[in-house]
Amino acid sequence: MSNILMIVTGATALTMKDGSQHPTGFWAEELVTAHRDLVAAGHTVTIATPGGVTPIVDAGSLEPSQTGGEAQARELAEYLDSITGQLEAAVPIADVEPADYAAIVLPGGHGPMADLAFDANVGRVLVAANEAGTVIAPFCHGPAALLSAKLADGSNAFAGRRLAVFTDEEERTGGTGENTPWWVESALRDAGAVIDPASPWSDHVVVDGNLITGQNPQSSASVARRVIEALS
Repeated sequence: MSNILMIVTGATALTMKDGSQHPTGFWAEELVTAHRDLVAAGHTVTIATPGGVTPIVDAGSLEPSQTGGEAQARELAEYLDSITGQLEAAVPIADVEPADYAAIVLPGGHGPMADLAFDANVGRVLVAANEAGTVIAPFCHGPAALLSAKLADGSNAFAGRRLAVFTDEEERTGGTGENTPWWVESALRDAGAVIDPASPWSDHVVVDGNLITGQNPQSSASVARRVIEALS
């Protein structure tokens, strides 16, 4: 089976348009679903964060109103508890050798908007992985990390690629709304990506060569399944 790198945000807050601090982190359902399904398929998952910090769950993502009920919230929290040691042992992205991994998975939450999108080490890993044809699978706000992947000429390594991402419409209607500091979909379009959106909150995955992307939390399991298929 394969070694998979899961790049997770280390951010705990996102500075909003009005200057306020919005508590954030990784989205529980997204990290849990991807990690659980990949491990269940026999793969080894290594978690990496900027600086090797212990990633923090977005508390809002464990609210029953967000998870679909008390039982689901409890299940997510229990799974996160079961991998506490792995989260605390997160590898610094600066130390990552991309060639060691067959796939790179990037779950969301608003955290990637605060760190992964601007992290030169994330960019280095993604550029090298993309050039090697390694599977790269960000979903929901995870594709914000693709913005860090700059080539020597300043262009984005994923310009011209088809992908899915948490849409501006979803952000306005079910995300952080008009106080959002910047729009991930729009930023990726501006960087040259070809956004292939589906209706809001639908399970939607786009595959373009080695790039597997999902639109939102509803797409988490489908992204993990496509990664598993690509590695089989």
